[in-house]
Amino acid sequence: MRRSGFLLAALAAFALALAPGLADARAGGGFSMGSRGSHTFSAPPSTRTAPYSAPMQRSLTQPSAPNYAPSYGAPGSSFGFGRSPFVSGLLGGLIGAGIGGMLFGHGMFGGIHGGFGFLGLLLQIFIVVMVVRWLWRRFVGPQPALAGLGSFARNPGAGPLPMGAARPAGGQPLAIGPPDYAAFEATLKAVQAAWTAHDLEAMRPLVTPEMLGYFAEQLAEQTSRGVRNVVSDVRLDTGDLSEAWTESGRDYATVAMRFSMTDVTRDGNGRIVDGSPTERVSATELWTFLRSPGGRWLVSAIQQAR
Repeated sequence: MRRSGFLLAALAAFALALAPGLADARAGGGFSMGSRGSHTFSAPPSTRTAPYSAPMQRSLTQPSAPNYAPSYGAPGSSFGFGRSPFVSGLLGGLIGAGIGGMLFGHGMFGGIHGGFGFLGLLLQIFIVVMVVRWLWRRFVGPQPALAGLGSFARNPGAGPLPMGAARPAGGQPLAIGPPDYAAFEATLKAVQAAWTAHDLEAMRPLVTPEMLGYFAEQLAEQTSRGVRNVVSDVRLDTGDLSEAWTESGRDYATVAMRFSMTDVTRDGNGRIVDGSPTERVSATELWTFLRSPGGRWLVSAIQQAR
């Protein structure tokens, strides 16, 4: 029983160290969903704004051969530590030694013994979490962006940004310029406004039918729970291009966006059940936009950044 408890605690510590924070109730609900054409089950290239991305959780696209390679790992790497041999060796050793020590009742690294009881266990978990977080951010997080530069929100007139990295088997490269970035930012705000108003008709010209269905499900869930989420004062803080391409007569662009807002959920009596009307919260997501010839950009997928 004691070893089982240590195992659960160790797994919880590792998950806490690497997992993203709890998602807010904004449009998208913190999930990864939608379609990106032939790139749906491939990780978007890393950017400064979103070095890592979560795999698609829901999509109408059927994978022919799932090949999702996490954007934070190099080819052939395991568990996302491929960027640095130091990380794969030292971090792996620390995790193995620390968790192994807890599993076999010797304390982390053999230096903290079981006599501490529950408080000792909490201390061990805390140390493991802090070490893993620090090493992850120190040796993986600061890596330079692989695609896209700068912030299209702060430099709308600086000329076209470099096009995203194209995948040879997934269409032809596409150049993206200032008018496109302006459309992406405007769509981000319009989608959140339609979400807040529970207005699916206003959202229809902004998103693909697939995404409209997902948003409708989430709004229906709010209604069934007797709550309403209100997102206001949305500001795009920074954003960059991950990739842009053309396939099957359609244009696609995946952009990483870090935006802030006030995000409040109220019950049927107007009481706040989550969030604060006076505190801004931030989110980082990768939005994929789709455009048919002569048409406007539509949101076709949203993925969470890690």
